[in-house]
Amino acid sequence: MITFDEQVAIVTGAGQGLGRSYALALAERGARIVVNDLGVTRDGTGASSEAAAAVVAEIEAAGGEAVANGADVTDGDAVEAMVRDAVERWGRVDVLINNAGILRDKSFVKMDQADFDLVVKVHLTGTVICTKAVWERMRERNYGRIMVTTSSSGLYGNFGQANYGAAKLAVVGLMNTLRTEGARYDIRVNALAPVAHTRMTDDLLPDEAKALLKPEEVTPGALFLVSKDAPNGVVLTAGAGGFATAGIFETAGVWLPPGERTPETIAERFDEIRDPEGNQEFAGGAEQSMKFLQMAMTGLQDKS
Repeated sequence: MITFDEQVAIVTGAGQGLGRSYALALAERGARIVVNDLGVTRDGTGASSEAAAAVVAEIEAAGGEAVANGADVTDGDAVEAMVRDAVERWGRVDVLINNAGILRDKSFVKMDQADFDLVVKVHLTGTVICTKAVWERMRERNYGRIMVTTSSSGLYGNFGQANYGAAKLAVVGLMNTLRTEGARYDIRVNALAPVAHTRMTDDLLPDEAKALLKPEEVTPGALFLVSKDAPNGVVLTAGAGGFATAGIFETAGVWLPPGERTPETIAERFDEIRDPEGNQEFAGGAEQSMKFLQMAMTGLQDKS
């Protein structure tokens, strides 16, 4: 049984949709919750405290403990105050779920720089700011569970979402480094790529799909990723009751001797270069460097 008894969790963007579902589920399993939500519209405009307060009321009505917080995740001072208040109230922060986000979809040719920058600021910089605010406190306690939110748009691309896709793949890069830096302090960092019907996708899905893609169908994956026995550095994909993992893999490739290192040779042998047999998933960038060094040493030895 996975429980969060006595733990303290911060969930950003928890006023609606996926974040609300995460907050309610964590509270049901014993966590004390900071329900963070700025209360903006889907495109990031406006602000309201009503959504976060409503989630707090639901948690309290069920016998749980929660507090609403309206910090903008891109405001470092406000986020620091949110974390400090949680520690003063409950003594610790065990879990951070980075869920807050906005959309400003347009084809790349029509997208202005402001729309690109704002989406990246909320999804990527907001994740960095919130994670930074809890990081040292988790290091001091030698415990922390952090989830970042990626997306199929970041992993695979989606028309009209150059800004969103760029930010969502960037948080995977952030996770890949933090999983290494946090490991010695038992801080585990994972990513979730959810497929769910929320206000973010309301006009993108047919009614039949909406009925299947409920946020609650994704939530078990989020709770697993921030549990005591969570993995570290995993991208979990989830939707409609289905769960899988995604990863960045590198083919075995080929080593070309000095006289063959030409674009023509690469073109000629490209099918061999991208052959998926022998794919590897690296735990750090240095592993790729060692791979190529070993290929070169083996290749040179074979020629001698």
